[in-house]
This record gives sequence, structure tokens and C-alpha cells, in this order.
Amino acid sequence: MSGTRSSLFCLAVLAALAAALGLTFGSGGTLAQHGPLYFWYPVDLGLFVLALLALRRVPVRWVVGVVLLGSVAVAGAGVLVAPRTSDDAYRYLWDGQVQVAGISPYAYPPDAPQLGALRAQAPALFPSGGDCVGWDLRRAAPGFCSHVNRPGVPTIYPPVAEAWFAGLDLVGHGHGVRTAQVGGALLAVATTGALLWLLRPERRRRAALWGWFPGVAVWSVNDAHVDTLGALLMVLGLGIAARGRRTAGGALLGAAVAVKLIPVLALPGALSGLLARGRRSAADRGRALLLPVVALGVFVLSYLPYLALSGSKVLGFLPGYLREEGYDQGRVQRFALVRLLVPDSLAAGGAAAVVLAAVLYVLRCGDPARPWRGALLVTGTALLALTPGYPWYGLLVVALVGLDGRWEWLGVPAAGQVQYLLGGDAQQPAYAAALALVLVAAAVRAGRGRRGSSGTAQEPASSRRKPTLTVT
Repeated sequence: MSGTRSSLFCLAVLAALAAALGLTFGSGGTLAQHGPLYFWYPVDLGLFVLALLALRRVPVRWVVGVVLLGSVAVAGAGVLVAPRTSDDAYRYLWDGQVQVAGISPYAYPPDAPQLGALRAQAPALFPSGGDCVGWDLRRAAPGFCSHVNRPGVPTIYPPVAEAWFAGLDLVGHGHGVRTAQVGGALLAVATTGALLWLLRPERRRRAALWGWFPGVAVWSVNDAHVDTLGALLMVLGLGIAARGRRTAGGALLGAAVAVKLIPVLALPGALSGLLARGRRSAADRGRALLLPVVALGVFVLSYLPYLALSGSKVLGFLPGYLREEGYDQGRVQRFALVRLLVPDSLAAGGAAAVVLAAVLYVLRCGDPARPWRGALLVTGTALLALTPGYPWYGLLVVALVGLDGRWEWLGVPAAGQVQYLLGGDAQQPAYAAALALVLVAAAVRAGRGRRGSSGTAQEPASSRRKPTLTVT
């Protein structure tokens, strides 16, 4: 098949994927009515896989255009209708409106009497009248309807996320939830662009693992989760750090953590090989440690303005959220795979030990020229250990897969999506299947590597090239 015909076929599959995603969002399936999603999600996934296979035959010179065009089409499908499976975007809009009004988002919950005048200016978030019927509506304490979830508690989001929310209100106030969705689409396509910029030409097909993944259309765009901003900053931070600009990379990673705390799992990847004997000099280790110091500084500085306004309230609902989501010792909704091996009372400690082992492995054996590989291992392992019920936490994994190309890790956010729709009974089998996929793929790669090394003559030491920090 010629390059032109191959590219046209790939674009045709992408058009089918975008159309299927549009039907997915327009089919009526919601968080409260899953039926249509059970059909459309597998269709979307199948077309995604077919599009990736078709991309393998597209000539290298056309890959950037095809990947970007597909990313735009996939993201565009997400803005066709209001959010279908999450109402977090309404909280984003509310937090932005509160900040633009000069009030700290950590100071009051949405249903506080002090914010009554602001609520009256936001009928799209707090509709008056009616019976509060709808999967994304609830009766708030003072007796009004609220699209904003948990209206009785203050916000949970860190400062850089709050800055994004304020920007959404400044740019699109009055346009409702579509503002957050368009913002999510721009972030999703920008992340695709960042991947294409960072990867070598022969590796740029990997960017499609992010840009065309159906979960990006669902979680980043239609549901407009702010995790996408964290993913973009993380990708840029790791890529720039790999090019030797550790101060800038650290600043971007610190900002990513200040979007959502989960990107902190990428930091060990940025320190890959730090504890390896003989691989780094003391000066190299010192330069490497500059990155987490800068990241911590940016994270702390981002909180200072809100700390001055809100004092101890700056943590918002975070402590309550962790208790509610089952990450304390008294509840067992999390750590599903670990609980197969140890008693419930030891599950949290067991999960922490698994993540710590992954961190130590990356610090000792990780490749500093490919920090995203260690970041993917730690982040994916952490999600497998914690088994969260929200699939959009896996957006960081999808972005790292776009850098590293290890597609099998996409099973981790997919497992979160299965649990999110089917409930707790699906938690262990879904995450167990994701773990099995990762292990099988690792075993296959190891076998291929052994066969390849046994069939290749040893390269003379004098002709070996020194490793570089060029992004691959």
C-alpha cells in the first residue's frame, strides 16, 4: 500500500473513531444510565487500536500531521454535549467565579450564606425551581439545586488548578460548562503537540497513544478534568529535564504537582539512576537533586497567596476526601490487589511498600536519559497498588505511555473505567487483568531482548557511543 493510500486509510479510521466518540456522547449514556456506554466504549477502543495499526504504515514525513489531525478530531468529539460521566467541571467553574470575585476558593463551601449573591449570578451552576432531577443535580443545604458536587464542603484543588479555573472564568464567563470542555480540548491537543515536539521523528507515532486514546476524549474533554493540565506540565517537565534543563524541568514538575498531587509520582523518574553505583559522579548527583528542590519551591510558592488569604483552610476538603475515598486504615475500598495477599489492616502498608520498591528500583536502575520510563513504572505501580475508582487519575499514565511507548500500561486507566461504571465488584478483576497485561508484555519484551542480545555480536568498547540525554 502506498504512503498516500496508507495515510488516507488511517484518516478514514480516525474519522470513524471521532464519529463513534460523538455517538458515544450523544447516545444518552450517563453516570446514572450506563447501558449505551457498554456498547460504545468497546467500539471506541477497537477503532483506536485499528487506527494505531494503520498509523504504522503512514510515512514518517506525514506522521506529525496525521497524529495532530486525529488528536483534534478526537478532542473535538468531546465538546459536542455536556459532561456525561462526571460533574467535576461545574466545581471548576464555581471556583473560578469565586476567585474572580476576590474570594479565596478555600474559604467557604458553595452553599455558604456568604456566597448567596454569587450563586444568584450563576444559574447554570445553581438552577432555581424544578425538582433537582438529573444524575448531576442535587439538593443543597439551603434548599436550592446544585450542579456543583459536594456543595457543603470547600474545594480540594491545589493552587495551579485554581489559577486555571480563574482563567476559565475570565475568558468564558457566562458560557457555562462548554468553557471547561474547550479548555480541556486545548490542553489535550497541546499535550499531543508536546509529545510530537519531544520525541524523535521515528518515535512520533507514540504521541497517538495519547492523542487518539478514547479516554482522553472522555476524561480530558467531555468531563473536562483538570488532570490534563497536570499531564501536560509533567510531559514538558520530564522532556525538558532530559535535555539537561533541570531547573526549568523542576519548575514545570512542581507546577504539575500543584495542579493535582498525583504528578509527584513522576519525580522519581526524573531522578532515575541517582543511587546507581559508578553511573553518576557527585557533581551529577548534585545537579540531579536540583530538580526536586526547584519542584518543591514552586509547589510551596504557589500556595503562599492562598495561605495568606485562607490560613489553615488552604487544605480545603483534602483530609475529608482521603477519608471518604477509603485511603485511611479503617476502610478497605482501596488497595484491592494488595488485599488479595495481606489482611485488610495491613493493606495500606503493603501498598506503600510496593510503591517504595518501585521508587528504589527506578532510583537505582532507571535510565536518566529516559526519565519518563521510571515515571511510568512508579505512577503505574502506584495506581495498581491504590486501585482508585476514578479513571481520570490514569491520564498521567496515558501521557507517559505517549512518551515511552509501552502501550500495555493503558490497561490501568481502563481498569479504573471498568470499576467506575460497574462498581466495587469489578475492582479486583479489572485491576488484576491490567496487572496481568503489564506483566505479560514485560515478559515478552524481556524474551525478545534476550534473543536479540544472544544473536548479536558484542560491540567493541572503542566503538560504543556515550549515552546522551537526547529525547527519544
